[in-house]
Amino acid sequence: MFVNLPVKDLQRSVAFFGGLGFEFNPVFTDENATAMIVNDQAIVMLLVEEYYATFTPKSIADATQVSEVLVGVSADSREEVDTLVANAVAAGAGEVGEPVDMGEMYQRAFHDLDGHKWEIIWMDPGFTG
Repeated sequence: MFVNLPVKDLQRSVAFFGGLGFEFNPVFTDENATAMIVNDQAIVMLLVEEYYATFTPKSIADATQVSEVLVGVSADSREEVDTLVANAVAAGAGEVGEPVDMGEMYQRAFHDLDGHKWEIIWMDPGFTG
């Protein structure tokens, strides 16, 4: 799966997400875009707004003002959820709401530097409903 997100400052976004532990595919990285590796099945393309605009006739949403997407990322543990969100907040993100703890699922969220909402979620692999 590929998710494409517009960003105002690509280098700032790369530094932010790199600081959270994400890696980038250099083959698909230039001054307009980078391929951020989430896992072996998901890539987030961070595209400079002007470049992103070449893919759509629609105006680009200001994610600090409106919601255009919620990005959910699976974590391997509750601790990983807490660590990732804490690191994001320390790097300039804004935490969204309070942690949600439903026993079999634990979730926290943050807005990245461009206002996109990221939900970090742990689900108990042994939960059967």
